[in-house]
Amino acid sequence: MTTVGLIFYQYIQQAEDPFLKDVPPPTALHPVVAEKKDELIAKAADRGINVVITQDFRSIEEQDALYEKGRSKEGSIVTHAKGGESYHNFGLAIDFALLSVDGHVIWDMQYDGNGNARADWMEVVGIAKDLGFEWGGDWKHFKDNPHLQMDFGLSIWELQRGKRPPEKEKTP
Repeated sequence: MTTVGLIFYQYIQQAEDPFLKDVPPPTALHPVVAEKKDELIAKAADRGINVVITQDFRSIEEQDALYEKGRSKEGSIVTHAKGGESYHNFGLAIDFALLSVDGHVIWDMQYDGNGNARADWMEVVGIAKDLGFEWGGDWKHFKDNPHLQMDFGLSIWELQRGKRPPEKEKTP
């Protein structure tokens, strides 16, 4: 091994040391995200908007299958994240849709089911942002309009190495 290779290896080892290596992977939605999801649904309902959560926690296997859509499997590309590269895999993301007045799940961003001359979708996004969610529709490269996430200041890299957000929200 070259000196540069050895130094790089030591750097990687040191970079991982502060993180817990034996942290089990999440298996459900993070408690804070679950609480905020419920608040989102309730606040939207107060405005006459019915929100449907179409996805929340997603296993690595489910993520890999979704990643294959539009690649090795039929359909359109819906994600650029492989298993372990999505906030869904760490219980920190949800996807939503709307429930129309006639009971159909829709992804129509112009729909105004509550009749207030404002798109219900964007009303939900506004509520979500007020609750601390980041919206995938704000992303520059791959817009993911149904996607909402809370990263708690953690990168995917940190999450992959065992770092986890606190189980409770910090109060000011």
